[in-house]
Amino acid sequence: MNYLDRQILSVFAPQIVAQFHTNLTNFGWLLSLFSISYAAAALFAGWFLDRAGVNRAISAAVAWWSLAAVASGLAPTFAWLGVSRAALGIGESAGVPAVGKLNGIYLKPEERALGAAVNQVGLSFGSALIPLWVALAGVTSWRVPFLCAGLLGWLWIPLWRVVNRWIPPACGEIDAPAPKAQRSSWSALRDRRLIILVAANVLWMGSYSLWSNWSFIYYTRVYHVSLKEAASYLWIPPLVSNIGGFFGGWLSLAWMRRNQSAVSSRRRAVWVSTFGGLLGLLLPLTTHPGWGTVLISTSFFFALAGSVNIYALPIDIFGASRAGFAIAALTCAFGILQTVTSPIIGWLSDHHLYTQVIWIATAPLLLSAAILQLLPAKQQTLRT
Repeated sequence: MNYLDRQILSVFAPQIVAQFHTNLTNFGWLLSLFSISYAAAALFAGWFLDRAGVNRAISAAVAWWSLAAVASGLAPTFAWLGVSRAALGIGESAGVPAVGKLNGIYLKPEERALGAAVNQVGLSFGSALIPLWVALAGVTSWRVPFLCAGLLGWLWIPLWRVVNRWIPPACGEIDAPAPKAQRSSWSALRDRRLIILVAANVLWMGSYSLWSNWSFIYYTRVYHVSLKEAASYLWIPPLVSNIGGFFGGWLSLAWMRRNQSAVSSRRRAVWVSTFGGLLGLLLPLTTHPGWGTVLISTSFFFALAGSVNIYALPIDIFGASRAGFAIAALTCAFGILQTVTSPIIGWLSDHHLYTQVIWIATAPLLLSAAILQLLPAKQQTLRT
């Protein structure tokens, strides 16, 4: 549900730009409005998750962002749409930290990256539904998918509250607040390890952001295909990315089972993902959307393989009780990244400078992997 509405905006970018008589640069600023509010609210959302417990916090967040999704579909002006997207960012900032915190509550340390990969199946499922949204909009309008996304969010809340009671966690309590000694989550902002993780995440998530928000624009502008034809290709990269998440989780799991520390294992997995992700630099050489899909899928595959390990590191280092705030710091960094890069990508797209877009999203992977080497590789013993 968290990523579904973001994908809808990307899918219908051409219609939105045309209806409101604007351009891709302004569409980039629209994405930045979401990202600014996402980043600004993320740390508070993480603190609230740790303090109030997952159930109360995530129920409030989903209700909020579902209302914002409906408002997006009803937007009479581009400015109204911008306000709705900012409100959406506030609510959705709680989504990824909540998932990470639940991984820490339910899963053993060696399972957490694989758990993040399972979570990513849900995140990417919204992308896989692109053809359905295009078909729905084709017989109605681009606004209807936004309304449906909001309705689905409200239906999810009671379903979640029932299901999580059926499956009690093994490693903690869902609604247990952080211990009093750990409630000063804001002090973690001075922790060198968290600063390293934030910097690495900013540099890593560029390619993920590119293909999450700009894929339709890339296909229609570079390969000159219709919206319908682009939809026939774009369900593939999100599906492949899910496999990449499991690959990254399997890599770190395999090394941890050889008595490597969690930090060392995840750093190695990120290095493997880095060299695989650099294959995305070949994308400007393609002239057919089929070959483009192969390389976009490859880039997405390795983006997720590294991401699941980066997002598992805060749980390894800070523990489940403070995982909400620590992961929120990473999502805050991701929001800042999109705030800065979205207008730049929009401007480059308006001027047909797509090769530069690929370099901006891909080259920083090397620096991200290098920065993670600064983390202390404390050995951890696996539970049997």
